[in-house]
Amino acid sequence: MDLAPFFPLLKIAAAFVAMLACIRLRLPLWLSILAGSLALVLAFGLGLRPALGTALNAVIDPPALFLVVIVDLILIFSDLIEFTGLSRRLLDSLSGALTSPRLRLVFFPALLGLLPMPGGAVFSAPMVKTAAGDMPISGVDKSLINYWFRHIWELCWPLFPGLILASGLARLPLGQFAAAQIPGSLACMALGWWFLLRPLDLSGARPQGGAQAGWRRRALSAGLPLIIGIFGSLGLQTWLTLRVPSVHSEWGVVAGMTAAIALITVQYRVPMARLAAAGTSRHIRSMLLVIAAIYIFKDMLAATGAVTSLSTLATGKAALIVAAVFLPWLVGFVGGINVAFVGAAFPILLAMMDSLQVVEHRLAYLVLAYFSGFAGVMVSPMHICFLLTCQYFEVELAGAWRRLVLPCLGLMLAAGAYFLLLAS
Repeated sequence: MDLAPFFPLLKIAAAFVAMLACIRLRLPLWLSILAGSLALVLAFGLGLRPALGTALNAVIDPPALFLVVIVDLILIFSDLIEFTGLSRRLLDSLSGALTSPRLRLVFFPALLGLLPMPGGAVFSAPMVKTAAGDMPISGVDKSLINYWFRHIWELCWPLFPGLILASGLARLPLGQFAAAQIPGSLACMALGWWFLLRPLDLSGARPQGGAQAGWRRRALSAGLPLIIGIFGSLGLQTWLTLRVPSVHSEWGVVAGMTAAIALITVQYRVPMARLAAAGTSRHIRSMLLVIAAIYIFKDMLAATGAVTSLSTLATGKAALIVAAVFLPWLVGFVGGINVAFVGAAFPILLAMMDSLQVVEHRLAYLVLAYFSGFAGVMVSPMHICFLLTCQYFEVELAGAWRRLVLPCLGLMLAAGAYFLLLAS
């Protein structure tokens, strides 16, 4: 058997393994992705000058620059929300209106889940503990409810960097890609209710006191920056797409998030020094390096000829389905973060789709890949939110992790069913 046609695939696999190994060794994600790019350069014999030129062009590409600015603004906004205590004010104003015990348990992590904060489950954990009060539920139940419902929006909420990155790499409008994944968030809610909330016996839970007068006004005042940031960004982006197609629609997100940052800065009198510190934090620098590394990896796949070589092997859609399910899930499981599986697996998947000239069902494969990667992230024992929430409620990791397997398996089954629906 002639193995020569398979050599390009083995080279790509070697680059992928190098990336996974670096992630597993806890190297920074951006450095792990660059290691994969370097492995591609060495495996395919791309010269130093072409490699550097490709890397430079990748990071100055307009989609990459827009993504850097948007993610930077979102993370600054999230940092200011934490600094000003806006989330606490909003939650305090709404807490009295929640009368259902199950709703009280899930409301706070779900609300804070709208904000893309790293390790955000640790911010909602104290609120879940308070909401649980004297309810007869275990620490494992509290930790899993906090962890699961903190992440139900990540499949469709357009402020999450992983979703923004995926739509940017695929060159799909963010609104279209996010809307296509709404069923995923609905599936997460249903799975969370079935496996985590339904088994609880809350018949003896005390009823919550009624809402205080003026709670709507206080909630609107506290939530105004969020309303402007979220709906202003999406509204302006949609308006530019429909009315001014010659202008990059990403300017709408930039304008909306800038307005939200300006409002929260004025409303809560944030010192300029604190605003500057938010914009130069270590987490933001790391995230921007990750974005640059991902675009370099994407362009290096094309420059080395790896994309072309896939066309000789990816001769059937069965291989594409396997890649859309297995690669994102594996990286998500190992890395425990959405940006990791998007950056590592989506360039390869997109290259395969281009080789197979998959146009009609392109969105279906991308949604399947994102669902799969997210399921891997949620069941990953490396997920920082899982580790932090288990630590907060002082529960044993293995016992809590075992109860994640079935809902994550249910999410994979939902992904398969939704893929068949989209591809039909």
